[in-house]
Amino acid sequence: MRKANRAAAGAAAWRVIQNTDGDVSVWQRAKAVPRMIGAKLRGRYPELSTGKLLGMLVLVAYILSPVDFVPELFIPLLGLADDVAIAVWLATMAVGESERFVLWERQEQAQRAFHQANQPDQDAYGRTDSGQRTGHDVPGDHAHGARH
Repeated sequence: MRKANRAAAGAAAWRVIQNTDGDVSVWQRAKAVPRMIGAKLRGRYPELSTGKLLGMLVLVAYILSPVDFVPELFIPLLGLADDVAIAVWLATMAVGESERFVLWERQEQAQRAFHQANQPDQDAYGRTDSGQRTGHDVPGDHAHGARH
């Protein structure tokens, strides 16, 4: 039964790795994990729930911690198997979430580029190519509507 559970966990992890639209490689997803965590902590990426982030951090702490639910000292193979299962679970979560993050990043970049491309060109005085003011202050004009 334990062998079947390990095989099922491995198969689930492989499905997450392979279940992509082909645009995001595993390497891109792995590199995106630190950016995703940083974006979440800065409040830029709301799609990653705080609970999921905390869960991932708890799993990392469990893997790194010398305290273990099933100690390797007493039951060597089972003790190691729980660490491997936790690591597979964490990797599956992180890779799946980071793929969504990379796609979100691409969408954000595309939206920014679209907005920049669709803003009228302005000179230093806030005039468009047609010579009309766009409502921005003229450099050096600190009071709106001040007469010179």
